[in-house]
Amino acid sequence: MPGIDASFRSSMNPHSYYRATATPYAPHPPLQGGARARVAIIGGGFAGLNTALGLAERGVRDVVVLEREQIGFGASGRNGGFVFAGYSLGEQSLLDQLGEARAQALFKLTTEAVQRVRQRITDYAIACDVVDEGVIWANWFRDPAVLRQRQQLLAEHYGVQWQWLPETELRARVRSERYHDGLYERDALHLHPLNYAIGLAAAAAGQGVRIHENSGVRSLTREGLQWRVRTAQGHLLVDQVVLACGGYLAGLQRPIDRAILPIATYVMVTEPLGHRMDECLHTRAAVYDSRFAFDYYRALPDTRLLWGGRISILNRSPQAVQRLLTKDLLRVFPQLQGVKIDYAWSGLMSYARHQMPQIGGSDNGLWWAQAFGGHGLAPTCAAGELLAAAIAGGDDRWKQFGDYGLGSTHRPFGYLGAQATYWWQQGRDWLKTRLEG
Repeated sequence: MPGIDASFRSSMNPHSYYRATATPYAPHPPLQGGARARVAIIGGGFAGLNTALGLAERGVRDVVVLEREQIGFGASGRNGGFVFAGYSLGEQSLLDQLGEARAQALFKLTTEAVQRVRQRITDYAIACDVVDEGVIWANWFRDPAVLRQRQQLLAEHYGVQWQWLPETELRARVRSERYHDGLYERDALHLHPLNYAIGLAAAAAGQGVRIHENSGVRSLTREGLQWRVRTAQGHLLVDQVVLACGGYLAGLQRPIDRAILPIATYVMVTEPLGHRMDECLHTRAAVYDSRFAFDYYRALPDTRLLWGGRISILNRSPQAVQRLLTKDLLRVFPQLQGVKIDYAWSGLMSYARHQMPQIGGSDNGLWWAQAFGGHGLAPTCAAGELLAAAIAGGDDRWKQFGDYGLGSTHRPFGYLGAQATYWWQQGRDWLKTRLEG
């Protein structure tokens, strides 16, 4: 693979593709002075925005969202844009840990969330380049057993039907000799995640939610029966607080922060490919593969290819991201040798040791939603609904996540364990590939 020369360095856009193509909007002003509210939501990503909008839809509009940077600054505005059901924890593990009825109930929250994402895009006319054409799970290995097992598991225990794609049909859609057979998940979509976040914020603000950007929270203290939330220029007195900061830690409640590992993942976007796109993809579905350390990618409306992958404890530079991901891209699509990369970036996801979201609350009005582990678009929507229902009406369905609590990740040693696990799984994938020839 050619090295990165000076022309690449000078031409690389300093922003992500999503930030460069974000829907223009009037910035939400920083919090200034003192105010009261019923609910303060700290974090302007998917979890916080879905909670805010869920509250507004239930008639609770005395809500303030505080975002340290801009709406969707963190993982919500940096991810691959895939919207599908499930969690970072696999379906079999969920079944083993909870039993069939409880596993089905948690999984159903995410299938309902996929539909809710669709509905909100329609109801609020959110312009986010949505493509409702499903997702393909492509088998990196020759052995079809992992595909057959998952297809059967989903059908028998979760009532979900994924279509089998034999190798010839898969290669007609994804023009790479790297893959062998696949599964097609029709009930999935992909979109421009930052524009979706901006649209959620606009929908919430349109119903009276107050949103403040550039309003990092410096302290959160209990005053009698209420919470005092302080920023650099203002403060709030509120009845209830939702912490929804993901991998960008708030530093406000140690038990909540220490329960996650912020882990980086990488994304890049090519130059417009024009007719060359058809040399690679003859489908509008998004694609990811069957390895633990999988690639994921999709065609963008302007004929660019978005490519993501890798997880790491290192938040690398755009140049380093481009080097790593271009190598991965050319393993799958060697026909794109020499393609120019216009954007590359990284972002921090939040992971828990149990690989499930942490959605919970305490009896003093403190709530949290985090640890979506790279599967956030549907689960954050589900989390927002659960917390909104709890705050607005005392609904206790959030307790379904009671088994997945705030266990410490033991940072910084947890980072070493996470990286070692990733390398071990990556090594297993490499060995299996070599053995298959």
